[in-house]
Amino acid sequence: MKRLLLGIAALSLFATGCAQNNTKKKENTQNTKEMNTIALTKADFLKKVADYEKNPTEWKYLGDKPALVDFYATWCGPCKALAPVLEELAAEYKDQIYIYKVDTDAEQELAAAFGIRSIPTLLFIPMEGKPQMAQGALPKATLKKAINEIMLNNKQ
Repeated sequence: MKRLLLGIAALSLFATGCAQNNTKKKENTQNTKEMNTIALTKADFLKKVADYEKNPTEWKYLGDKPALVDFYATWCGPCKALAPVLEELAAEYKDQIYIYKVDTDAEQELAAAFGIRSIPTLLFIPMEGKPQMAQGALPKATLKKAINEIMLNNKQ
């Protein structure tokens, strides 16, 4: 009986130690994972990107550097595949552009205002000129080319 109790106590101690190590690993991973993309609500969009309610006929970008807006949904497979690529691009172009994300399920009015019928849809916004849209989970190389040519005016 003593052996059984000692065995259970030792097993319990081991399991507790493993659980604490896993918790510490999870905490460290969560603390070091920095999100570079910025989630937008309709109110945020109206303040940071464009107030299409005040200017319904004219595009007027409100940002201080070019932006890429990703219209996505949490259940969308291609959107999930695109998300880490956008995080990488946000880190690479950190000081040059903003990468915003709009959840079309949560912000249906905003998605409707831009005629979003397919996701992911990307809105490329340069500082000067009209924004351009693209649909689908584009490869990273294509996204970089669009960022450089459309948003940063770097024709390569």
